[in-house]
Formats: sequence, C-alpha cells, structure tokens
Amino acid sequence: MTRISGSSKHLRTSGDPYVKREDGVTEALLITIDGPSGAGKSTAGRALAKRLECNYIDTGALYRGVAYESKRAGIRPNDDEGLKRLCAGLDLSFSIGESGLRLMSGGNDITDSIRSSEIAMDASTVSAQPSVRSYLLTLQRRLAQHKRAVFEGRDMGTVVFPDADVKFYLDASLNIRAKRRYDELRKHSTRNLQEVETDLKKRDEQDRTRALSPLKPAKDAVRIDSSGLTLDEVVDTMIACIR
Repeated sequence: MTRISGSSKHLRTSGDPYVKREDGVTEALLITIDGPSGAGKSTAGRALAKRLECNYIDTGALYRGVAYESKRAGIRPNDDEGLKRLCAGLDLSFSIGESGLRLMSGGNDITDSIRSSEIAMDASTVSAQPSVRSYLLTLQRRLAQHKRAVFEGRDMGTVVFPDADVKFYLDASLNIRAKRRYDELRKHSTRNLQEVETDLKKRDEQDRTRALSPLKPAKDAVRIDSSGLTLDEVVDTMIACIR
C-alpha cells in the first residue's frame, strides 16, 4: 500500500501525461476537474488518471475527512477557531491499495465513514471556513509539486491551481446527479431519492453562494455535461482535449 501525504517520494514522477512544447521539450501536466456533487467527478477522475497512468487526488474526500474528525471531536462545522485547532493536529493522507484510493486519518482508514449525507453537508460548511481551506490548500499544493496528477474538487481550477495545464468543469442535471448519488448511497443509507435530491440542491446552493472560493467554472475550463454520456465518453472527451 502506498501512502500519499504530501511527500513527493510516493507519487508517480515518470511516464504520461506529458505535453510537448513548440521547442520540443516535454513537461508534466497538472489536470483539474471541478463540478457539483454527483456530476461524476470522482469516477471520471479515477478513470482519467488510470488511462494516463498518473496520480488521482480526490480533494473532496479531504474536506469530508475534516468534517468527520470535527464531528468526532464535537466541533461545529462553522466553528473556525475550533477547526483551526483541530487541523493543527490532523494527519490526513491517501493510501493506494488493492481496493483503490483510501483516506487515512492518523493511520486509520475513514474512507467508508465519510460517505454519509450528513458528513457531505458538514463538509460543505467546513469547506467555507478559512482555517480549513488554508490547511488543505498547503497539503494539496504539496501533493502537486511534480504535477503528473488529476486533482478533483470544487475550486481546483479557480483557486488551488489557477495555472493548471488543463481544466475541466463536469456537470449534469440535478435529477441525474441525484439518481447517481442515490445509487451510491443506498447500500448504507435509508434515504430515498427525493431526500437525496433535496440534499444535493441544498449543497449546490451552499457551494455556489459561499463567500470563500464558491463553486464555479474557471474561465478557461472545458465544460462537459455528463447527463447523457457514458463514463467512457466523458473520459474520451477529456483525453481528446488533453492531447
């Protein structure tokens, strides 16, 4: 199992994806995928990274990780001072094993624990707190120091990596996104489709109207509506843009 915690020694540093400049020199690419919940960012990001043989970083999982740990510590998701103290002692990292990318906190696997609707809503509130954004901004940029990575989230192309080589904004209709999220959650949740859609609509509003780093497409992002596309079609579109 490979641990990814911001140290470059565990990240891929050779191979694709590269781009050849006009002067004939090749350089590594940093690729970002932003968009609302349920648009298929994680699935497409993993598939794209696999096709390109590069690192995939799910930044949304990091915010969920903070939300999960804040709940365990009894800290409200809008308590910026409390979250600042929490982040000072957090040890969030990714591990890559046979089951794919796993989020670790202090050596404990919390991947499955962060996928509830409650944690998702708390993550939206947590992500608006300056202390959390500062903590994770530093971590995310360390992870990207050698590029050769696909970063997926909500402000990757607008705030975290404004100079990314290729930017995508992946979206889909609300009902399609709700159905996808419902299918993902129903194995360990009793929420019905309408409740999931209501939660998504509320989170969309929170993410798009927050004062700090609101969800929006970067001006130079390639916008893709995945509503009527298969996963392969989405990834093929991205590959065509990259190459």
